[in-house]
Amino acid sequence: MSTIEEVTSEDAFTTHTSSLPSTTTIIISFHTPWAAPCAQMSLILKTLASSYPPQTPPTISFLSLDAEALPEISESYDVTAVPFLVIQRDGKVLEKVSGSDAAKVRAAVERHAGKGGNTGKVGLPPALEVTRREEDDKEGEKATETNGEEGEGGGGLSKYAPGADDPKTAPEMSSTEGQKEELETRLQDLVKAAPVMLFMKGTPSAPQCGFSRTIVGILREQGVRYGFFNILADEEVRSGMKTFSDWPTFPQLYAGGEFVGGLDIVKEELESNPDFFADYKAAPKGKGGMAAAEDQKQPATAST
Repeated sequence: MSTIEEVTSEDAFTTHTSSLPSTTTIIISFHTPWAAPCAQMSLILKTLASSYPPQTPPTISFLSLDAEALPEISESYDVTAVPFLVIQRDGKVLEKVSGSDAAKVRAAVERHAGKGGNTGKVGLPPALEVTRREEDDKEGEKATETNGEEGEGGGGLSKYAPGADDPKTAPEMSSTEGQKEELETRLQDLVKAAPVMLFMKGTPSAPQCGFSRTIVGILREQGVRYGFFNILADEEVRSGMKTFSDWPTFPQLYAGGEFVGGLDIVKEELESNPDFFADYKAAPKGKGGMAAAEDQKQPATAST
């Protein structure tokens, strides 16, 4: 079975990738030791790799890199969050997947490398096909006959419908109220997804407004490890955050789950307290780190 090779230097990465045939599909996994989702990604990739038998010349190669230890390589692939998967062949990037969704990762790998030889024996089994047996149908018919008396209001449970006088089984709630509560819960989780969370227009590697670009530059200059959410990719979050934060514009910055403010407020905080981000620094000044990837409504190929 194939295994995952841990790459610890730029030279090792260049040597390995250049030694492979142009037909080899290379699966590059970027991780950090502190991000919990990376452990899940590691397990997913080990499982997938084990389903591909080694061949000569190799048709697939799995590599694992510490994104923060090898920043030059990370930047070359626009890695701004982990876990992050890059699939490439002949020096060309075929697809990128952000996050540790097992289904997305497996689908992306199989899309470009084909299915492994023993995928049915590993932890990510293919979907099962179920054929209903004739005996099951007969048992179902008997159950219908005995699960209710053919008398008053006959027809058994299969024909039962609740009446106006029947007790309520769930609290009444309009669909709008339910949607608001669901969004509120989602936003509460988002602002705490990383110690520092930036809600911005675009991504750190491709900001879509000058204010977002400026605040990204400040975080990098301060060496802050941060997560981000591209509000242009999700209108529901974009609208919801204005009310949630009671702040009408973007970018919006959260630290420790608490709202800091927009660009002007961040500048003011740093001017009054140069150590404002002291508790969130994880990289040398000017080498701002990255936080665990957050679910966004973007294609799997998008760099998040």
